[in-house]
Order: sequence, then structure tokens, then C-alpha cells
Amino acid sequence: MKPHINTPDVIVIGAGAAGLMCAIEAGKRGRSVLVLDQGNKAGRKILMSGGGRCNFTNYDVSADHYLGHNPHFCKSALSRFSQWHFLALVHEYQIAFHEREHGQLFCDNSARDILDMLLQENKKVGSRIHLKTEIQKIDKLADGSFSLKTSQGNLTCQSLVIATGGLSIPSMGSSPFGYQIAEQFGIKVWQPQAGLVPFTLQPTDKEKYSTLSGIAIDSYVSHGNTRFRENILFTHRGLSGPAILQISSYWQAGETVHINLLPDQDLNSELKQAQQQHPQQQVKTWLGKHLPKRLVNTFINEALLEKTLANTAHKDFENISQTLQNWQIKPAGTEGYRTAEVTTGGVDCDAISSKTLATKAVPDLYFIGEVLDVTGWLGGYNFQWAWASGWCAGQYA
Repeated sequence: MKPHINTPDVIVIGAGAAGLMCAIEAGKRGRSVLVLDQGNKAGRKILMSGGGRCNFTNYDVSADHYLGHNPHFCKSALSRFSQWHFLALVHEYQIAFHEREHGQLFCDNSARDILDMLLQENKKVGSRIHLKTEIQKIDKLADGSFSLKTSQGNLTCQSLVIATGGLSIPSMGSSPFGYQIAEQFGIKVWQPQAGLVPFTLQPTDKEKYSTLSGIAIDSYVSHGNTRFRENILFTHRGLSGPAILQISSYWQAGETVHINLLPDQDLNSELKQAQQQHPQQQVKTWLGKHLPKRLVNTFINEALLEKTLANTAHKDFENISQTLQNWQIKPAGTEGYRTAEVTTGGVDCDAISSKTLATKAVPDLYFIGEVLDVTGWLGGYNFQWAWASGWCAGQYA
């Protein structure tokens, strides 16, 4: 690095969604900004997200769509830089997008459109991005500035922003670096876990349900007081699909998940009614009209399926209803960070100002985005948190 660029006002570590947004905003204030990233490309997770279409925000955003040990922390940032503010930028760049279910917004063409917009905005404000840069050491100096030893030389800055993300998708270069920096400065880190991630099953369950691989079915999936209604997907390893990914962020090892495979039906009553109207119909025929036959055959005893409705006891109807509408399964675990979309846990938000995103104990040190203990639901919420937290920090860094 040339000597005259070794002392920027602001250094942002992490060239992802939050880091790029923060650099833009700090640059708009006339601050000289340097973004550092260990990877060889900026915005790698942006490019791969949403199947390459980037689910960049959602029409319906509130603090209720986020979890963390301090549930109120995200409110300030989300209200000051909302989905509408980000959409204004998307419109300015004439990026074509569309809405999918639950208010999710995706690019029509490619996630590259969102990344190019952010890089263009960085260029406009003179923010520089240096890739393939490993941070070896960070120190706080006596004059309040930060000293960074990197693989590309030594740097100093007034404000340091940590935007290094979580541990999900290690193939994209994720690392615990942000957590280590927090701990270096005496800031608590809540235990990180894989979130928005498929479940694996216990060996006996895996053997039983593996024949259902590829079946997707609209279901209610619940854990405690939290409930999601979307598809679940049977896979050769376990359970996936949007409803499973959503509930996984709330689940802890050893806990049970409840699944209703027929969410809109009072199955017990409907079976009794069918018994009156179609007494000679077999149980398997009736159930096969409501659920995939493979699923029915796996969940319900064969002898019971072969009976006619007339010859089936009401107690059996109750058992069928319980089996299909209150399926209780204890996952063996999750597929882990390899396939997780996010990381739950992270830097303790009680140590951070919800207004500025600066740490309360260490002046001019900021944490933004996924490295914090703020995790959004599936559906563009994690990107909106990245934009909002990055924007807020950029007003002060």
C-alpha cells in the first residue's frame, strides 16, 4: 500500500452487504474510507444469495422478524433506514425486481445488479476496497486511533468498523474473526450457532423417512410459541424447506419440533364425516386425496390403511389425526454452517449503541451486520439488517 493511503479516517473490515453500505455512508460525510477483505471478491454472499437473484429486502419489515438476546436492539436502525430507503436506491439504479410470497423482493436478472450498485456508490464517494488482505493484529493506540497490522502493510485509522459476518457458508470465506476482535476488547459474544439450516434426523427416523426424499408439503412447524407455515421438504439427509429453515433458528439440540402436515383441516371430524358419506371407501384412498401416497404409506400403519372407513374405529381416526397433525420429531442436529444461511448468536448487543452501532466501552469501534447477535427470518430480513446497521454506523464512523 502506498504511504499516503495508510491513514484513512475509517477502516471497514468486511466487504459484504453491511460493510459496503457503511463505507458508502461514511464516504458521503467526506470521510476517507478503506474497506478490507480477506477474500478475492467483494460481496460474495450477495452474489450467491437467493439462488443468484438476491432476496435483498422485504415489503414487511419489523423487529418481530428478528431474534437475539436483546429483541429491541434492532428497532432503531430498522426505523431509520427502512426497506423503503433501500428500495429508493434500487429504483435510482433502475434495477428490475419482483415480489414473491410473504413480501420477499428479488432481482429479476441477477444479484450482480445489487452488488454493482453498491460498488458504484462506493466509487462515487471515493471509498477504496482492498481485497486479499489478511488482518494479523489490531491495537488501540494511546491517542485513541487504531493500528492494524495486515498482510499488505500497516495501517492506522480513527474509526474501525467490524463487518465480518458470521460463520455460515465457510466456502465463502466466513470466519470467527469478528468475534475474536470483540473478545479482544472485552465484549461478550453469545454462542454462535447455525441458523436457517436444514435438520438431520436420528438414524431410525432417517431410515423411515428417507423414502420421502423430494416430497414438499405445506405445513405448520412449531417450537414453543414460535410457529411458521410454509413448505417442508423431505431430503435424503433429513428435513428442509422454508418452514424448517425458519424454525431451526429457534431450535436447540435435544428439543422436539411439532409439525402439522394438514394445517387447514380438522382431520378427526372430516374422517368421521367421510365415514358417514363414503363408508366403503378405504382409509388409504381418502387420505391419498389429501396427502402424497408415499407419505401416507410411511406414516400410517398398512393394516389400518387397508380398512374401509365403515370398519375403522373413531379411536383410529384420532390416532391418524395425531400422527399427521401433531407429528413430533426430535432432530439429530442440523447440517451446520456448511449450508446455514445465517449465524445466530454473536456480539452482545447490550455492549453496542443501538443508535450509532459503536461499542459503549471502546470509542470509535463499531460492529454491524451479522457479526452482531441479531438474526433475521428467511425472506430478505438479514440483508435489510445489513443495510440498516451499515447505514447507521456510516453516519458516525
